[in-house]
Amino acid sequence: MIEFRGVSKRFPDGTVAVDDFNLVIPSRKTTVLVGSSGSGKTTLLRMINRMVDPTAGVIEIDGDSILDRDPVALRRSIGYVMQNSGLLPHFKVIDNVATVPTLNGVPRRKAREDALELLDTVGLDRSVANRYPNQLSGGQQQRVGVARGLAANPNILLMDEPFGAVDPIVRAELQQETSRLQRDLDKTVVFVTHDIDEAFLLGDQVVILEKGAKIAQIGSPREIMANPANDFVASFIGADKGKRSLTIHKTEHGSILVDSEGRPQGVLTGGPGE
Repeated sequence: MIEFRGVSKRFPDGTVAVDDFNLVIPSRKTTVLVGSSGSGKTTLLRMINRMVDPTAGVIEIDGDSILDRDPVALRRSIGYVMQNSGLLPHFKVIDNVATVPTLNGVPRRKAREDALELLDTVGLDRSVANRYPNQLSGGQQQRVGVARGLAANPNILLMDEPFGAVDPIVRAELQQETSRLQRDLDKTVVFVTHDIDEAFLLGDQVVILEKGAKIAQIGSPREIMANPANDFVASFIGADKGKRSLTIHKTEHGSILVDSEGRPQGVLTGGPGE
C-alpha cells in the first residue's frame, strides 16, 4: 500500500504543483491518476520513487516513509515506465532490460537469461534481443520499456503516460497488454494519463485531478460514470456532452450504441436475454 498524507510540492520558481494531497493507493490494484496538464499527476508519480521529493507531508510504502530510504536503492526497487520508453540507445535490447538487475548485483548471464523471459512476458519475439532501440518500432520500444520496468520483479510499477507517443492502434494493443500483465503478475500499478478513456479502461481506482493535484473524485470507473461528483468531473469524462449517454439503435445488420448526438460509439454484441 502507498499512502500520501498532507503532501505538498513547491518548486523553486514558486510553482505549487501539489497542495495538501491525501490518497491511499491499494496493493495489487491499478490506480490511475488522470488530469490535464498542470494537474500535478506526474509530480505525484515521481514523488513515489523520490525522483521528486515533497516539500511537506509524508509518503509511505507499506507503513515506512520513503524519506527513510536511500533514493537510488528505492528507485531500483520500483519499476518505472515512461513515455518514449527512455531506453539507452547504445545498449542492445537485452542489456536495456537487464540493466537494473545487473546494478543490483545479479550476475550478467543470469540477468540476460531473465531478460529473454521478460521479452516473452511482454509479447516480444526474442529475435529483438540483440537489436538496438532505434531498430525497433515505437510499440516495440514501449514493450521493451515495460520489460525493463519489470526486470527487478518490483512490487510497484509506475507508468508515466507510457503510450502517449504511439499511434492509436498500437496504443490500444499496449493497453490490452497492460491489463493482461496486471492480471498475470499482480503488481501495484500507478498509471498517469491525460486520457479519461485510458483511465477507465485500465484503472481499478481512478483519481481525477484538478490543478494543484486537487482531487475532484476518486472511485471505480463505474462509480464515476454513474455519479460524477460535480460539473468539472461531468465535463472531464464527457457526460455533459452526451459522450457517455448511450442508447441502442437497431439496424438491419444488428444493434449499435449511439451517443446523444447520434454518433456511433460501439456495437452491441450480446447481453441479458440475448
